[in-house]
Amino acid sequence: METPGSQTSLHRANLERVVRAVRMAGSLTQAEIARATGLSAATVSNIVRELKDGGTVEVTPTSAGGRRARSVSLSGDAGIVIGVDFGHTHLRVAVGNLAHQVLAEESEPLDVDASAAEGFDRAEQLVKRLIGATGIGQEKVIGVGLGVPGPIDVSSGTLGSTAILPGWSGINPAEELSGRLGVPVYVDNDANLGALGELVWGSGRGVKDLAYIKVASGVGAGLVIDGQIYRGPGGTAGEIGHITLDESGPVCRCGNRGCLETFAAARYVLPLLQPSHGADLTMERVVQLAREGDPGCRRVIADVGRHVGSGVANLCNLLNPSRVVLGGDLAEAGELVLGPIRDSVSRYAIPSAARQLSVAPGALGGRAEVLGALALALSEMGDSTLLESALPASTPASSLAFT
Repeated sequence: METPGSQTSLHRANLERVVRAVRMAGSLTQAEIARATGLSAATVSNIVRELKDGGTVEVTPTSAGGRRARSVSLSGDAGIVIGVDFGHTHLRVAVGNLAHQVLAEESEPLDVDASAAEGFDRAEQLVKRLIGATGIGQEKVIGVGLGVPGPIDVSSGTLGSTAILPGWSGINPAEELSGRLGVPVYVDNDANLGALGELVWGSGRGVKDLAYIKVASGVGAGLVIDGQIYRGPGGTAGEIGHITLDESGPVCRCGNRGCLETFAAARYVLPLLQPSHGADLTMERVVQLAREGDPGCRRVIADVGRHVGSGVANLCNLLNPSRVVLGGDLAEAGELVLGPIRDSVSRYAIPSAARQLSVAPGALGGRAEVLGALALALSEMGDSTLLESALPASTPASSLAFT
């Protein structure tokens, strides 16, 4: 029988630490694994050799700092994960392996607000089609990350605001999709997944404290504190779109007046330009016209930036993040929107917090949320199945989730 503190217990814990570090990063050199885990170089070398022999990891030659090194990643045969992103007007699905490689990805238009049943039907079809396109059997799917455009109630797993997706009232998205696909499904809101995607693959790499601001049909923020997504006890942390800017302002869909969302979200901003630019105007088109010099579109984007900057200043004063990453179509405006955001931060944030903050556009564009869904599935996956081949049969690996 294994006892705490025994050599067997310590060895298994070290195996889990190495696998977890590699799973989080996608790939690491042995020197990077040693720094991430605190294990000695010799211990890491022995563990990597054992995991390689067991088929858990793959080792490939690489270079680091001009010197030869060995890159360690999880085996491509160990399994696959699925990312599903429901936006208000689109469905995007990606298939990835445990080495953080995207194997297939596709997006299609979808009115998610209209019907939850139709949305899940389409998601099921697209997931199965993409799995088939990879040539990998469905039995290799370990888990699914699912993003929805609204807050998830932590206690019930249902959407926390029926005003945002009225057609989804009472629906538990994780249970619904898991029942269709037969695998574990982990769900979060789109802003949190955007933050996770940028943290793992994009503009947030190497940053432990950041806010991902998504400005689309609504306005939300995904918060990363000390390297972890912060959701709050009820799952509504980061609802920056409902900070009050003007208590006598327009009525928001949440029932309050003058929320940031009523000054920045596409559904409120586009009507300002439609009389002069046409009824079929989209935020993507507004950004394009602004970059081409259209004065009206430039003014509207600058105003949106100033309003968003007011919300970011509040975040600075409360949480003191080191970086804010702007996502959604608005990020494509570059300095036309980033400059006004910085101006508002400088004006309204505590000077020391403003000086420490960098504001950057997202690197992943519209893919941030679906890549974040992949990262969510990877992070929630336990290590036991990955270590079964590496540990003696008498000492099965414990299930230790990466959080």
